[in-house]
Amino acid sequence: MFNRSILNEFRAWKNSVVRKPLVLRGARQVGKTTAVEIFSKEYDQFIHLNLEKPEETALFSRGLSAPDLFQAILLQKNLPCIDGRTLLFLDEIQNSPEAVRMLRYFHEDLPDLHVIAAGSLLEILLAQEAIGMPVGRVQYLFLYPLTFREYLEALGETQALKALSNIPISSVAIPKLFELFHRFSLVGGMPEIVARYAAKRDVVSLKPIYESLSQSFLDDIPKYALNETMKRVIGHCLGAAPLHAGERIQFAGFGKSNYRSREAGEALRILERAMLIHLLYPTTSMEIPMLPDYKKSPRLQFLDIGLVNFAAGLQGEYFEHSDLHSFYRGKIAEMMVGQELIGADTTSRRPPLFWVREKRQSPAEMDFLIRHENLAVPVEVKAGSAGRLRSIHQFIKRCPHSFAVRLYAGPLEINHLKTLEEKPFALLNLPYFLAGQLKEYIRWFVEEKTAGSAGLGSLR
Repeated sequence: MFNRSILNEFRAWKNSVVRKPLVLRGARQVGKTTAVEIFSKEYDQFIHLNLEKPEETALFSRGLSAPDLFQAILLQKNLPCIDGRTLLFLDEIQNSPEAVRMLRYFHEDLPDLHVIAAGSLLEILLAQEAIGMPVGRVQYLFLYPLTFREYLEALGETQALKALSNIPISSVAIPKLFELFHRFSLVGGMPEIVARYAAKRDVVSLKPIYESLSQSFLDDIPKYALNETMKRVIGHCLGAAPLHAGERIQFAGFGKSNYRSREAGEALRILERAMLIHLLYPTTSMEIPMLPDYKKSPRLQFLDIGLVNFAAGLQGEYFEHSDLHSFYRGKIAEMMVGQELIGADTTSRRPPLFWVREKRQSPAEMDFLIRHENLAVPVEVKAGSAGRLRSIHQFIKRCPHSFAVRLYAGPLEINHLKTLEEKPFALLNLPYFLAGQLKEYIRWFVEEKTAGSAGLGSLR
């Protein structure tokens, strides 16, 4: 059991004067239950209800008021009613629509009771059963596979973690962090995998766990689908998704199938609701607000890079290459950046966007677009320590500011460049293992470096 960054969000929720029941969302096996159990040590009393158990689900089907229900829970668990703080954890809440509805009454009638609910298939239940979350009476947090920062802590790499936390990073720490990030990209961030690797440091021993995790997702398909046809479509899409991760996809014929756009699109959106995949959509916006274009083909991001490696048979490649861009068509580094960006945001479920300029004679694509205050900052993930910057030039030429970021296999550097049209701009070059801290580095550069450096001028 290792700490997760989301515990800090739990503590802020615990101490809030406007605390509401907390709904923790995330895919299966990302560590939701473990995170709550660690957090429970900070309470005087912890009550864990697993709503996969019929006898515990039955408590919510009696039509009891919130105070009476809580008394029934204490009686069933043979627990006293105490004066201290109590945390009630409703695990796998998607199995009880009545428990979902009861969150409203816990908030209204038992405001001093701290309630956390978690469910990996919650969005599926809400869609199938037409049940709505109590609007305005719950708070959401999102949990994903481990980030690089959490991985370092789990492995006991305290000095590397300390170096990663320093902004700006020291140049002497960069080679070691590249090495550790390279191994993290091989292993992935699924908690059970990381725990085994932390104990044995043996990649080969992880194979049965990858197989078990992959099979557990397949076993859940009957819970997603309403009929046999949709089970087959979802099963195909789930099997094909890791093999198409990092690509822009078309729904029609996805995974070299005969499925139509409607069938495959519905299946992929179900997998997205289950948080097994993320569909990253393009935008043509260069200013705030950045509006996704749902008519254009999305880029597929799978739950975890370790599972992608296992499904695609890529694990051996990591021992032959030192740069993540050197194999698998250069998609690994980009997928890792996407996974880090998604995992760093536990308070919302808004996958990052990417920018496109789709003109026949001059197409361009920017890997990610990140918001900083009122700026839409372009971010490109480049091969090696070099590489052309054509898309960055295309973006900067048209956007109302003059700042861009490159994530690459090189040191932290700041370049002052010009587009072909002689528009000056600042390029922040970052080692790609800093993807999870991208927003902090943009803030550091814009607010501290640029504003205080003579000759740089404004980025606006």
